[in-house]
Amino acid sequence: MADSSEMTINLVVFGRTQTGKSAAGNSLLGSTDFESHCSPSSVTTRCSLGHSCRILGIIRRNGCELALRVRVLDTPGYPHSGLSKEQVRDTVRSALARHFGEEGLHLALLVLRADLPLCPDESNHTIQFIQELLGPTWKDFTAVLLTHADKAEEAGFSEETYLNSASSTLLSLLSSVQHKYIFLDNQKSKIKEERVIVLKKLLSFIRQNNYQVLQLKHSNE
Repeated sequence: MADSSEMTINLVVFGRTQTGKSAAGNSLLGSTDFESHCSPSSVTTRCSLGHSCRILGIIRRNGCELALRVRVLDTPGYPHSGLSKEQVRDTVRSALARHFGEEGLHLALLVLRADLPLCPDESNHTIQFIQELLGPTWKDFTAVLLTHADKAEEAGFSEETYLNSASSTLLSLLSSVQHKYIFLDNQKSKIKEERVIVLKKLLSFIRQNNYQVLQLKHSNE
């Protein structure tokens, strides 16, 4: 940290098209940096980095309050309506090295929709894609972000009953990432209090991993 009174966390969002990656990124940043809207085709076609303002009241170290800054890398979805797997992978790999090559990545967020089932083929393809980008320690640096939790709640599910009814595919994925998951209510995601809750959970995951960062090599190495 260049400034001992601040802490910066570096995040990247992965997931299928229309899972709400860009909207989730905006929620974490407290901004509208990333384009996000309903569309019959993939909206995000390139990687872009967003920065939050200084956030107070979330983290303390050694009895002192630190200002938190959040950096989020938004990425094209995979599968993508206009890009091949190789194009998405190479674009994301290059952006990760460019933006986080020096400081490292704290956490990758795999964005899934809570109101849609996770099928085995989708899970396998997603895990393989993340492994290719992050390497063998991907599980230590990945958490699952379940968007549209408000729709699951409208259907009568609490977080507990949702997980009790979840597919073995989803439960296996959550187990593989050491149960690092967060439910995101899309109706409340722009509310400051909801954002604070989510950021505190992310910080607890990072603390659980001893504040380690994933070192990302440049694509030409």
